[in-house]
Amino acid sequence: MNKLTKLVATLGIGIALLTALNANAQGVLKVRPSGDVKTLDPHITSDSMVRNYAYMVYDTLFAMDDKLQPQPQMVDQWDRSADGKVYTFTLRDGLKFHDGQSVTAADAVASIKRWAQKDGLGQQLISHTQALEALNAKTFKLTLNKPWGLVLDALAKPGAPVPFIMPAKVAESSTDKAIDSVVGSGPFMFKRDEWSPGSRLVFVRNPNYVPRTEPPSGFAGGKKVYFDRVEWLIINDHQTALDALRKGELDVHEEIAADLVESAKKSSGVKVVNQDNIGVAQQIRMNSLQPPLNNAKVRQAILRAVNGSEFMQAVTDDTSQYKVCASFYVCSSPYFTTAGFPKPDLEAAKKLVKESGYDGTPVVLLDAAENANIHAFVSYADQVLRSIGLKTDVQAMDWATVTSRRTNKEPMSKGGWSIFISGPGGLDFMEPNSHLGLRSNCDKAWFGWPCDEQIEKLRAEFTETSDAAKRKEIAASLQRRALEVVPYVPIAVQYQVRAYRANLVGQVNPPAPVYWAMRRQ
Repeated sequence: MNKLTKLVATLGIGIALLTALNANAQGVLKVRPSGDVKTLDPHITSDSMVRNYAYMVYDTLFAMDDKLQPQPQMVDQWDRSADGKVYTFTLRDGLKFHDGQSVTAADAVASIKRWAQKDGLGQQLISHTQALEALNAKTFKLTLNKPWGLVLDALAKPGAPVPFIMPAKVAESSTDKAIDSVVGSGPFMFKRDEWSPGSRLVFVRNPNYVPRTEPPSGFAGGKKVYFDRVEWLIINDHQTALDALRKGELDVHEEIAADLVESAKKSSGVKVVNQDNIGVAQQIRMNSLQPPLNNAKVRQAILRAVNGSEFMQAVTDDTSQYKVCASFYVCSSPYFTTAGFPKPDLEAAKKLVKESGYDGTPVVLLDAAENANIHAFVSYADQVLRSIGLKTDVQAMDWATVTSRRTNKEPMSKGGWSIFISGPGGLDFMEPNSHLGLRSNCDKAWFGWPCDEQIEKLRAEFTETSDAAKRKEIAASLQRRALEVVPYVPIAVQYQVRAYRANLVGQVNPPAPVYWAMRRQ
């Protein structure tokens, strides 16, 4: 009996240990993401879906909390010299890549340098950098050529492209070609062998991930994972996805079509919430390189023709789902201003088209037909452009193809484009320094490649002053200049709405969907 008692006790301990080890295990979480993933390289694209994928797979040195303050993430300790020119960072213990290799300071240095080649804020960080070097396996040092107060903001940048950390041997590759590595150090591992482009992406819990001890907050804090497996199921039809959610065949439906929100709210066992309180900056992005939108007067005409309220009404009658800001800054920005922003005026728009000398070259609009919002926006834009005397050519495709096509700088005859419509995260439209849409540094700018020396000069002045009042003056001056060159046309801030099964709890709500902390009751 003593031996039997000992055996039972041993088995009991074993079962208890297995229970503890699998306390996080809750099977499979099935998600209908807001779009598909075309590339797996998070450093070279501003595509929000690639960013969302990368937040699952990779980690960051710093991360923005729910108050938009940068907090250490992979970094354990950091220090800044008295003169503000030298930053020293030490990585925390237990960081490992998915292949079992430890994350080192050299990995961090190489990753920052690669990310900075494509990101506007990263480019500014490097322009202020005298040296960036690993001191030992866990510590690296950043030496600036002069003090710059946005170092932590840059390393915690949440908008795509994000400074995700990858192995140095991967990060040292050229940004001219997408990496095919999926080795990160984040809370999930990507199952490349189960990836079916256009159909399914699969992530499994990283058993070696060591979360921070702080509670989750925004993108920061402890990334504790409760599900063994997360499946992203690409379901193009919103009604089909909502029906699957109602039946419990789907757990989360990201970015519900606006016309289905009320129906979702009435569904049993389903909860409906805003993704976040910042929203996305819905906009008409124009190609400044190719005719006819290489003509500033044509771009000005489109600006005068766009009525944000009417565009949004093409999507939803629910005014709580959007806000028209009449500004290049999102409504919640501390630099929000309506300075110089004109009221919609179709007659003024028609006059500008005539003054431009427009020769009838079609405006090619890329229509992500499976995205209900974008399709509605493009359809309405088509009507508006034709009403002011522009010829149009609407070309239907999926969003993944749009993200590929918009990189093409060639003429229309070689697969070029004039307009695409999208809603990047509002965080990237808060202030001049990191503003995705206003950046006008030519071939280094966002798709559309606006090139304006005066805008870039104002953006540089913004970073060089710490005076709050002066910064607001610069932000307003930058808007006035942007109204002359028109790198893009704001539509409105739209609040993304998602639905999920009511038995899910623990969600955090940064400006991108993440799936740590979420669990079933």
